[in-house]
Amino acid sequence: MIDNLLIGLDAFTNPMVPLGLVAGALIGYLIGAIPGLGPSLGIALMIPFTYGMDPIVSIVMLVALFAAAEYGGAISGILLNSPGTAAAVATAWDGYPLTKQGKTGIALNISIVSSGVGIFASAILLFLTAVPLSEYALNFGPTAYFALALLGLSLVSSLSSGSMWKGALAMGIGLALATIGLDTQTGVPRFSYHPDFFEGLPLVPALLGLFALSEVLYMIEAGASNKTKNQPMSGILAVPLKSFYKMKTLFLRSSIIGYFVGVIPGAGASVGSFVSYAVAKRFSKQPEMFGKGSYEGIAASETANNASVSGSLAPMLALGIPGSATTAIMIGALMIHGIQPGPLLFTTNPQIPYTVFVSLWISVPIMVFIGLAGARFWAKVADIPRPAIAAIVASISLIGAYASAGSMFPVYVTLAFGVIGYLLRKTNIPLAPIILALVLGDMLETNLRRALSISNGDVTTFVTNPLSATLLALAVLSFVLPALGAFRNKIKGYRRQRPIVR
Repeated sequence: MIDNLLIGLDAFTNPMVPLGLVAGALIGYLIGAIPGLGPSLGIALMIPFTYGMDPIVSIVMLVALFAAAEYGGAISGILLNSPGTAAAVATAWDGYPLTKQGKTGIALNISIVSSGVGIFASAILLFLTAVPLSEYALNFGPTAYFALALLGLSLVSSLSSGSMWKGALAMGIGLALATIGLDTQTGVPRFSYHPDFFEGLPLVPALLGLFALSEVLYMIEAGASNKTKNQPMSGILAVPLKSFYKMKTLFLRSSIIGYFVGVIPGAGASVGSFVSYAVAKRFSKQPEMFGKGSYEGIAASETANNASVSGSLAPMLALGIPGSATTAIMIGALMIHGIQPGPLLFTTNPQIPYTVFVSLWISVPIMVFIGLAGARFWAKVADIPRPAIAAIVASISLIGAYASAGSMFPVYVTLAFGVIGYLLRKTNIPLAPIILALVLGDMLETNLRRALSISNGDVTTFVTNPLSATLLALAVLSFVLPALGAFRNKIKGYRRQRPIVR
């Protein structure tokens, strides 16, 4: 383990690696500070630029972008009460009141330092837990991999902000799309009406369409919306170190909460930040200050949502299943470079995960410095006109799609998925489950057929294996419990509305 860490550290002797880290951090701040974009879109847009890069440089840049974008969402939340990401909503609850009190610098100072603490502490947890998890996962057979993929899909309800049934519908769409292409066992074309479809749907153009172009269409529909005037900034370095020392317990608690919530596939940074915020309020000596400009509120939210970055990387690196929509896109980025995330990654390409561990630690002082030094600039990013942002995002998306294969076919796929993504969002059907299903669909089908082939068609093989039986049980619970909860809430709502007959 120490030798592999040294390999990860040695990667930074290549000047392109630290340069990629700084570039990822700068782009991440830029993307995160613009309301409505966020890390998923940022990584999807950057993937085309990584085609000619060394895999290590590209993954370091994307991880840095991921972490910086999570913090960047706090900038517009603090300044404009318009969080750049869902995870920064809780930050805005206390950050914006501080801005109105003329304490913008204090709010930004607390948020960036808290983010750095969250990343550093959670990277230690990632290092301690991901390796044992991957070593244990080496014992997985086809039945366990099938059950693991099913468990990942069962958490679709966590990726569905509204109706669980709409989330299930989105998952079904993703699984159907995952069947396009040549059958991996028989070589028979499936839903492939043109040779370009034989290799399946190209993942990057689909991602660019679903996330980037659909957002462009939303921007066009909204037009030049009313802009909130930026508040004057003061005192960027106004918080003494002893104030942060007093919050050491809060930092530790929020880092643990954020990391382990992030490990749960589908939970994400927003869940971690809300849970951490609620716990911090419960244990605070001044709970009445929460929502009115509490330093603890900002610290709890930002520490947790940045700790969840490392948490979501754990199942991606160790098991090959995405911990969030953003890591689902990152899996696609690794696959483009011929790298398959999962247990074998730590034995076949150990330089990849260990460089990620080291990059998270090294990124902390760099990102904190960039965040503090460039605070005034990041604040102005949120004022960029929407039409200009839409034009830039659309251009990068279409150029990136063309560059992925050097033909117009990926461009057509991007345009089609852009329209599909827009229509799905208009009907409140979430996009993240589609990405989850596209990524896990092949793993699910391949291991199902492989397990049935080994057992001569005996389906009981999935429940006679203790590991796969446990994973299947968890998958069933993940499907059933949210449905029961929704049904119970509906019954309670019906009882409240029913008139009382005397």
